[in-house]
Amino acid sequence: MPSWQDFQPFIITGLALGGVYALSGVGMVVLYRATGVLNLAFGAVGAMGALIAWEIVNNTTWPDGVGYLVCVLFGGVITLLYGVLFGPPLAARDALVKATATLGLALILLGAMSWIWSDKARSMVLPTTNWSYDLGTVLVNWTQILALLLGIVVTIGTGAFLRYTSLGTAMRALANDREITATLGVPVRRVEAAAWLGSGLISGAAGLLLSNLVGLDAATLTFLVISSLAAALIARLESITVTLIAGIVVGLVTALVTPFLSISQYRDMAPFVLAIVALLFLSRHRVVSVSRGAH
Repeated sequence: MPSWQDFQPFIITGLALGGVYALSGVGMVVLYRATGVLNLAFGAVGAMGALIAWEIVNNTTWPDGVGYLVCVLFGGVITLLYGVLFGPPLAARDALVKATATLGLALILLGAMSWIWSDKARSMVLPTTNWSYDLGTVLVNWTQILALLLGIVVTIGTGAFLRYTSLGTAMRALANDREITATLGVPVRRVEAAAWLGSGLISGAAGLLLSNLVGLDAATLTFLVISSLAAALIARLESITVTLIAGIVVGLVTALVTPFLSISQYRDMAPFVLAIVALLFLSRHRVVSVSRGAH
């Protein structure tokens, strides 16, 4: 049985990863609520943005900040273009068809990354990684702190945006009923474009952070969307607050499994297990509540 000291570094790692999973989950939930699209290309977009940033930082004379900014903007632009071009034709299709279409985008980006950058190992070191301090016996850097804080801040900011702004109100109206919202004169295409853009910017930021926290590998970053998707599914693609909590829990559980050598090789299954358990529990609770209401 690992000791408490063995777990301490993984708690820090888990909180940092959980913050990014929560950040990504919020971006996925908001986009789904506004457009009905479950964006499975979220991780691939962030991964390609991070590789472009790496290219700028290491192979150009531009300031490093330009590379980081391009990473975030790339996420916003590519996601917005996809939403503008394919969002309208897919608007009336089933949710499964919409999700499968974004999976196609993910595969295209993954293939492009493999072709352009090959599979050579790379690393992205953000300036915040060099600023660290001791927390007891554990060394904590500011990238880890930033990852957790950004997840919390974006969740709070998104909640306030959806509640107190006209654009946010329009997004919530779209989530409730697209057709009625359109008949009320709401510019549906513009609102959906804003959702695509916002989600894309978040994917770029998440990709940049993850490239530093787990390494700059196209396939790894692309499929880390699974952990974010698990957080969103636990929240039933509805509550961003629950998404935040679920993302942090997924990050912590995945990291804390590592010291257990007998099961550490199965830690990638943690998001699936947590999502399945949560969905089964919530479904059972809902059935019980409905049954009681019927009486």
